[in-house]
Amino acid sequence: MNLTLIRGDALVASPWKNGGGVTREVASRANAWRASIADIDRDGPFSRFDGIDRLLMVLDGAGVTLGSHGVLRAFDVARFAGDAPIAAQLASGPVRVFNLMTYRGAARASVERLRTPGRRALGTDTALLLCAQGSFDVRAGETRIALSRFDTLRIDGAHSVEIDIQGDGVLVCASLDTEADS
Repeated sequence: MNLTLIRGDALVASPWKNGGGVTREVASRANAWRASIADIDRDGPFSRFDGIDRLLMVLDGAGVTLGSHGVLRAFDVARFAGDAPIAAQLASGPVRVFNLMTYRGAARASVERLRTPGRRALGTDTALLLCAQGSFDVRAGETRIALSRFDTLRIDGAHSVEIDIQGDGVLVCASLDTEADS
């Protein structure tokens, strides 16, 4: 198990491929997956990413409609192919989203929202614990790490790892598995 703390205030904003918003890369694994926090501040099409599957969770804002997925509100999730034509229509003002992109056939991703403190067993290649609201203390092994808003704890080699989560708010748990490791 390898732990890496990624501070939200250290994330660097980069323009989208199509210029329609900004993204801040949280973590990635070459030729497998990429996780980011993106700001959508206007209606418009998403960039096209051939061979990529996407998973998007709304973190902030009144909501967004993504094609046929209907209106997504806080902590709703949409899955779609990166090569599908998807357009965003904002419900009322900008939104911030957690975006997972996986190379089709190379990696798989899932995401869940945690609100209840306690112990949790992980069973994944890489886990990303993103503090979406509030603050948390996460203990993995003998290490305890404090997470504030938009901080992420990356746990590589998270197979059979037990963590203890204490705090109040919303913690997003992303599980990422590469096909070679499965």
